Amino acid sequence: MVDPSAQRNPTRTPKTERSSLPALPDARSNKLLAALPADEFERLNRDLEAVSMPLGDSLCEPYLAMQHVYFPVDCIVSLLCLMEDGGSAEISVVGNEGIVGVSLFMGGETTPSRAVVQSAGSAYRLNGSALKAEFYRGGPMQRLLLRYTQALLTQMAQTAVCNRHHTLDQQLCRWLLLSNDRLHNDELVMTQELIANMLGVRREGVTEAAGKLQKAGLIRYHRGHIFIQDRKGLEQRTCECYEVVKKEYDRLLPDTQAK
Repeated sequence: MVDPSAQRNPTRTPKTERSSLPALPDARSNKLLAALPADEFERLNRDLEAVSMPLGDSLCEPYLAMQHVYFPVDCIVSLLCLMEDGGSAEISVVGNEGIVGVSLFMGGETTPSRAVVQSAGSAYRLNGSALKAEFYRGGPMQRLLLRYTQALLTQMAQTAVCNRHHTLDQQLCRWLLLSNDRLHNDELVMTQELIANMLGVRREGVTEAAGKLQKAGLIRYHRGHIFIQDRKGLEQRTCECYEVVKKEYDRLLPDTQAK
């Protein structure tokens, strides 16, 4: 793993002016926040800050303590495992179903992974001390975050299995479906090079796999934009790993509407 002293790109603080974020979705567009009882949500809402999440921004670096957690509303964040030779691979994705900063409320404070914005958008940021105070109350927020952590661990474990046992075509389908689940539309802004970094493979492999999916009419790819054209077809082409992860999230974190 990467020695923290070797880091050259410190975590950047996302922009926080609410006025600079046009038509920002309500905080309860994040499903964890939407699932909270009204009184608990209002306690947190006083301290929530709207932040822009530009593509490629780092929210967390290996072994550096986080000061905030992030609730994505229309962006996607990748959690990456880094190697000493500069290689990386994605171990999970977080979108409007979750929170970035599990290590903070679980007591570890730091993590060996990096959190990077994979799909630009916006999120709500909360000071770590405010989240801890709510977590240690022992009420609905604590139970919700613990269930979310279990779902996240399932995604990490299944990603490891998928990367070991399934084809790149299947891995790409899984990745596209998980990303699509966490967005409000069928467009992903993502270069093939970045996808290769996420999956921990060569770019040429992603180019070939994406070409097959495009030829089959499942996606359309043009200048860093991927359009999901046949979601059912992607579901049929992927491995069982996508369904395992989806079922666990659905079981532990049922879909909610903003209260």
